[in-house]
Amino acid sequence: MAAPRAAPPRRPPAPRGPRLLLPLLLPLLLPAPSDGLGHSAELAFAVEPSDDVAVPGQPVVLGCRVEGTPPVRITWRKNGVELSESTHSTVLANGSLRILHFRLDGGSHPSDEGDYECVAQNRLGLVVSRKARIQAATMSDFHVHPQATVGEEGGVARFQCQIHGLPKPLITWEKNRVPIDTDNERYTLLPKGVLQITGLRAEDSGVFHCVASNIASVRVSHGARLTVSGSGSGAYKEPMILVGPENLTLTVHQTAVLECVATGNPRPIVSWSRLDGRPIGVEGIQVLGTGNLIISDVTVQHSGVYVCAANRPGTRVRRTAQGRLVVQAPAEFVQHPQSISRPAGTTAMFTCQAQGEPPPHVTWLKNGQVLGPGGHVRLKNNNSTLTISGIGPEDEAIYQCVAENSAGSSQASARLTVLWAEGLPGPPLNVRAVSVSSTEVRVSWNEPLVNTKEIIGYVLHIRKATDPPELEYQEAVSKSTLQHLVSDLEPSTAYSFYIKAYTPRGASSASAPTLASTLGEAPAPPLLSVRVLGSSTLQLLWEPWPRLAQHEGGFKLFYRPASRASFTGPILLPGTVSSYNLSQLDPTTVYEVKLLAYNQHGDGNATARFVSLRGASERTALSPPCDCRKEEATNQTSTTGIIIGIHIGVTCIIFCVLFLLFGQKGRVLFCKDVENQLSPPQGPRSQRDPGVLALNGARQGERGQRGRDEKCIDMKELEQLFPPAGAAGQADPRPNPRPMQDPAAPTLCEETQLSVLPLQGFGLLEERTSEAKPCASPAAVLPPQEAGPGHGEAQATWPSTAPAAQPALSGQ
Repeated sequence: MAAPRAAPPRRPPAPRGPRLLLPLLLPLLLPAPSDGLGHSAELAFAVEPSDDVAVPGQPVVLGCRVEGTPPVRITWRKNGVELSESTHSTVLANGSLRILHFRLDGGSHPSDEGDYECVAQNRLGLVVSRKARIQAATMSDFHVHPQATVGEEGGVARFQCQIHGLPKPLITWEKNRVPIDTDNERYTLLPKGVLQITGLRAEDSGVFHCVASNIASVRVSHGARLTVSGSGSGAYKEPMILVGPENLTLTVHQTAVLECVATGNPRPIVSWSRLDGRPIGVEGIQVLGTGNLIISDVTVQHSGVYVCAANRPGTRVRRTAQGRLVVQAPAEFVQHPQSISRPAGTTAMFTCQAQGEPPPHVTWLKNGQVLGPGGHVRLKNNNSTLTISGIGPEDEAIYQCVAENSAGSSQASARLTVLWAEGLPGPPLNVRAVSVSSTEVRVSWNEPLVNTKEIIGYVLHIRKATDPPELEYQEAVSKSTLQHLVSDLEPSTAYSFYIKAYTPRGASSASAPTLASTLGEAPAPPLLSVRVLGSSTLQLLWEPWPRLAQHEGGFKLFYRPASRASFTGPILLPGTVSSYNLSQLDPTTVYEVKLLAYNQHGDGNATARFVSLRGASERTALSPPCDCRKEEATNQTSTTGIIIGIHIGVTCIIFCVLFLLFGQKGRVLFCKDVENQLSPPQGPRSQRDPGVLALNGARQGERGQRGRDEKCIDMKELEQLFPPAGAAGQADPRPNPRPMQDPAAPTLCEETQLSVLPLQGFGLLEERTSEAKPCASPAAVLPPQEAGPGHGEAQATWPSTAPAAQPALSGQ
C-alpha cells in the first residue's frame, strides 16, 4: 500500500505593497475576463508536454492543448529555437507535435533529442509550456558482471550486475539458462540488479546469468558459477554485514531499495532504524528476503540516513551499516500568480510561490521572453514577487512564473491589463525640490498641461536616492496647492521625488523625478559619565558615534579646575573612541570637564560635569590597615547594618517629601536625629569608613530637642571642612569673596540649600546662599555613614555656569 503524500507546507502570505494615503486614489482590482465556460479567456495550457524516451526510427508525439480566446496560434521550440514545420515534424490540429521518425545524430540531419516547449499566442499575449526532455532509448554494455561464488550449505550467496539504459532496464536472472523460480522464498531479486540466495542447498549450485531488457535492446551478462559446499561446522560466528545500504537519490513516487545482507552463527536478526530517531512507518514499507528494506512511493519525508543492524539473538552484540536516502520533488506551485487590471501609472505586482526538493529557482517571462530586473521592474523575495511600477500600455502582457529544479519544472501564468482612461491629465511639470532644514525638503510643481479640471489631488512619491523603488512611500497633497513640505527626513541624505495627478478615473503618468539632499547639522550633545580610577585619575565614558568619522567629525574634550577661568583643550578624539582617562590631577581640586561632538557643520552643544577626587584621596589616607581579628565580627554585623541602612534611607526620603510638600524653601532637612535613634551603637570613628562626610546643624548634646528637624550650618564649620580658595594667605579669586566673621560677634549662619549630584566614587553638594540669620547652635561634624546610592555613572549634568558658591564634597 502506497504511503500517503504529505501535505505541502504552509507558506506566509505574500508581502503587501505600499499603501496610498488617499483612499480615493487606490487603484481598483478588476477580475480577469472569462469566456463564460469557467475557463480564463486569456491563455492557459490544458495539456503540457512531458519527458519521454523514444526509440530511434519510431514516431513520437508530444502532447499540447491550449485554452484561450481564439484565434490561438501554436508553435514549438526545440532547445529555445522555433521549429519550422516540415515533413519530419508537424503540429497536429490539437496543438501536439508529431515527429515521424525519431532519429539520432547523422551526417546530414540533426538529432531529435533535446528540450521541447509548446508556444501559444493570441491577441492577448504569449505563453510557453514547461520543458519536456526527449531522449533516445539506449542500452549500454554491462559494466558489472556477476562473479563466481562459493557458499556453505545454510549460508548466503549474492550475485550482482549493473547496466545503464533508457528507459531503466528490467533485470531478471537465469540459472543454467532457465529463468529462476521467483516463487522460491529463498531467492530474492532486487530491482537494482541483485540476486540473493539464503539457506543454500546443494541443488542451488549452477551457472547464473543476468538479463537486462528495455525498449531499445536485450542484453545477457557473463555467467557466474555458484558452488555449494558441505554443511558448516556449526561453530559460533560473530554477526557480520556482507552488504549494507547504498546512498540513493530518487524522485518522489519512485521505489527505494535498501539492501542489507548479514551472516553469522547463530543467524543474526536484521533490523532497521533512522539515524535521526524518527519512525520509519509501516505504510508502503516491506522487507524482502532476510533484511532488505523496500519503500514504495517515496516522499520527501522519507529522506534521511537509514541504519541496518545485525544482532546476535539474545545478546546485545551487533554490527551496523548505514546509507543516505535523498528524495527529490519537482517544483510545484503553492501560490499561483493572479491576473490583474491596473490603471496606467500605478504599480502592478504578481506573486508566485513554489516548493520542491531541492528548492526550485524561479524566473519570470513576459510574453515568452525572460524578464530581468531593471528600470521599473523589480524582483524580490527570491524572485517570487514581480513588481512593475508606473505601468503603461507597453507593460500589458502575459507574465509567466517558471519554477525549476533538478527534478523537474512547472509554469504558471497571469495577465496584466493596463486601464487607460480617456481625458486623464498629463504629468505634473517642473518638479522642484529645495532643502529647508536637516529634516525637511519643500517640493513644488506646476499643473499638467491638459485635462486639469477633474484633478482631485496629487500624490508625492518619496524615497532615499540609494533605496530601490519598492521602498518608496507616498504622501497625498490637496489639489488646492502646488507645493508640499516633506518632513521627518534624515540629515545629509539625498532623496528622490516625483508627482502624479489623480482623477476619479485614474492617475496621470509620473512626472520627471528630481533629487534633493537635506541639510546637515551639528551633532547632539554626547551622554557623558565619569568614574574615579584613583587618587589622581578620572575616566570619562560616552557612546561612540562611527558616523562622525564619515562626516569629518569626532569629539572635543576640555577640562579645568573649577577655580580657573580657562579650559585646557581641546583634546581631539575620533568618533569611534568611547573613553578617555585624565591623569595627574590634583586630588584636592574640583574639576569641570566638557565633552562635545563636532562634524563638518560645526560643534554641537557640550555636556559638562563637575568632578572631584577628594573623596578617593581621603579614603586612601584614612582607611585603617586590615585587622584580621575584627574581620569576623564585621562580617557578622554587615547584614544587620544593611537592613538598618535601608530603613534609615526610607525614613529620610519620607521626611524630605513631607518637607517639600509643606513648601519650606531655603532650609536643609537633616535626618541625622532619626538616624541616631535607629542606628546600632558604632565603634570609634577611627574604625569606621571615613568615605562620607555629613553636615548637621545640631550638637551631639542637643539631640533631645525632638521638634527641631532643620538646623543651620555654622560658617566656621563649613570653612574648616571646605576652606575657601583664598585661605592660607591667598587672595580669593572669586568676584565676591565672603567677609570674615568677627569671632566675638554672634554666630551667623547662612540659610543653606544643598543639592546632591551622585557620581561614581563621590557626590557633589551645591551651596546656594540666601539671607543670613543667627545660628541656633554651632555645627558639629558627625561621623561618616556607610556609602549609599550613588555608585555608578553620573545621574545629572552640572551646568558650566554654576554660581560661585563653594561646592561641598561628599565622598561615597
